[in-house]
Amino acid sequence: MKKGNPFALIPIVVFLVLFIAVGIIDNSYGGMFGDSLPAIVGFVIALVVAFLQNPKGQKLSFEEKLNNMARGAGDENIMIMCLVFILAGAFSASVKAAGGVDSTVNFGLSIMPGSVAVVGVFVVGCFISTSMGTSVGTIVALAPIAIGISEKTGIAMPLCIGAAVCGAMFGDNLSMISDTTIAATRTQGCDMKDKFRENFKIALPAAILTAILLFLRTKGNDYVMEEALEYNFIRIVPYLVVLIGALAGLNVFMLLVGGTFLSLCIGIAYGDFTLIESFGIMGEGIMGMYDITVISIIVAGLVSLVRQNGGIDWLLYIIRRCIRGPKGAQIGIAALSSVVDCSTANNTVAIVIAGPIAKEIASDYDISPKRTASLLDIFTSVFQGLIPYGAQMLYASAATATAAVSVSSVEIVPFCYYPILLGICALVFIIFEKKKS
Repeated sequence: MKKGNPFALIPIVVFLVLFIAVGIIDNSYGGMFGDSLPAIVGFVIALVVAFLQNPKGQKLSFEEKLNNMARGAGDENIMIMCLVFILAGAFSASVKAAGGVDSTVNFGLSIMPGSVAVVGVFVVGCFISTSMGTSVGTIVALAPIAIGISEKTGIAMPLCIGAAVCGAMFGDNLSMISDTTIAATRTQGCDMKDKFRENFKIALPAAILTAILLFLRTKGNDYVMEEALEYNFIRIVPYLVVLIGALAGLNVFMLLVGGTFLSLCIGIAYGDFTLIESFGIMGEGIMGMYDITVISIIVAGLVSLVRQNGGIDWLLYIIRRCIRGPKGAQIGIAALSSVVDCSTANNTVAIVIAGPIAKEIASDYDISPKRTASLLDIFTSVFQGLIPYGAQMLYASAATATAAVSVSSVEIVPFCYYPILLGICALVFIIFEKKKS
């Protein structure tokens, strides 16, 4: 077993220290965590540090290091992942422009009785986030409704907003077009439908328990919609096509292209935009994925240099000394992804960083790629839905700024039942699952 070189991890440490320190300083002056130091800038600085290092006992030329970085950045899985990011961005933008988001929200709330309004926010959030593939987008869509329910029923604002966050995080690690799902499956080399099934049997119990808790906490509070919520089921169809098609095992590229085309046709048919405008809509969606696409390429190159210098070998050496058996390995993967997410405040970036290490651990202890992808996605989502400085919590808190009662992200955390229960269910599943022959 190679002991590796702990100093090869310095570039990653540099990124984490910079990102966290600048975020804390900026936040203390009223800024939003992560805004002052964009992740891509931090990773470029880390990449420069990695280029200054050499493997233990060797001295490589700049060209050799550059070639190694390029091989890592151009890895087959990384390139496929980036292409899926781009197609997912085009689909999300087109279906939103075609009124899919509004129709989905209104349809879900229209069929839910007023006595379970807060539970309804959670359930609708589950469907929207699974369909849209974005937790932040789901929170933005649902937060105004959750605020209205709180103001009219007297139910605590943090509880209502927490229900929206819970629903958003449900689809964050289940959606076929979520950037976390794309990153987890591509770094581990498994099919999305297999990873979905692995996740779903853990996520479903957590979701049911969350709905029960929300019902008990809000029992006896009725909420009546003051006006009829308008929706068009045709506008929801693209979501259903992509979701059902992905579960059926159809090619994700074809599904996203087909879903985008269907959304644009619906939008044009209903007069939401013209054919010429549709190109701009797709362009905006694709540009919205630029950051995570470029970050994924840079991180892949950085990890390749860290691996070449012995950093991954050292990390695996330490982890293997602490792990005993497959269950311990799964808990190790869960802990690794959780710590990285808490450090970066971005679950997709956390998966891209932890993915290669998790794959090595899984290979050593014969853990299936779909299980590893599931663990990465679940535990990064668990903490992303709980850390008060993450984008989800910050957007949820910001939505209440103009409400009668504004709440901080810290006040919302205790009511984020779903992420907490998801983590508990996942640990129970790891510990008590019987080994298959």
